[in-house]
Amino acid sequence: MNSTPINLQEEYAKTEIAKILNLLDEELVGLVPVKSRIREIAALLLVDKLRKNLGITAGSPGLHMSFTGSPGTGKTTVGLKMADILYQLGYIKKGHLLTVTRDDLVGQYIGHTAPKTKEVLKKAMGGVLFIDEAYYLYKPDNERDYGSEAIEILLQVMENQRDELVVILAGYKEPMDKFYQSNPGLSSRIANHIDFPDYTVDELLKISKIMLDEQQYQLTPQAEIALGQYIEKRKEKPLFANARSVKNALDRARMRQANRIFDSRGQVLTKKELVNLEAEDILQSTVFN
Repeated sequence: MNSTPINLQEEYAKTEIAKILNLLDEELVGLVPVKSRIREIAALLLVDKLRKNLGITAGSPGLHMSFTGSPGTGKTTVGLKMADILYQLGYIKKGHLLTVTRDDLVGQYIGHTAPKTKEVLKKAMGGVLFIDEAYYLYKPDNERDYGSEAIEILLQVMENQRDELVVILAGYKEPMDKFYQSNPGLSSRIANHIDFPDYTVDELLKISKIMLDEQQYQLTPQAEIALGQYIEKRKEKPLFANARSVKNALDRARMRQANRIFDSRGQVLTKKELVNLEAEDILQSTVFN
């Protein structure tokens, strides 16, 4: 066993992990429990690597993950950062993330599913396979459904090639819980379960400002109040998708602003008129969808 002491700070600096975790903090509003969990996983992986460097034998940490939560809560973004961390520490060879759904894995007739699933797995090898709404793979009420075949192939790869591929299964929490109950073999291979909370109104307003700033728009004080009121009401409606719903609302507000400016094309425009979104742009654009 190698007894040479290790400078943890130097080893940490050799990787881009600090930069990745800092970007995660900067780019994602809120999600404190998610960020804490990612830091814990990163710490475990770094220490595991240091132990191996010193010849300390231990079982490899389980890397497959489950991300549960509503749409628009940053699951894919966190998946990308997790792929970066795994790559920096040498747990995957390529560091790419491939996002798929049931349609990419399951065929429509006998003999179609296996080649589809294997082709996706081939593309994902060396990186992270992110399966969104994974529970749709399993449809026990349909005897002619081929999703179970995709799950069997996935299980084999997750077990036998776990050093070559990391799988993240994602979706709403309740159906994902039922999915794992129905597929205990799959559940036993998931070491890390991370739940993504819904954003608060204040967090969604902050996200809105970041989105608008990236496109060089801004809300007037009245528009910010109107958007906050819209978010409060929209959160109570069906199919609310957090940051995704807010983005859609802002896209409609930008269109309304453009129409408003176009309708008053006789006036001289300043940068302020082109940058500002007014309350009327929000109020007339925030149809509940």
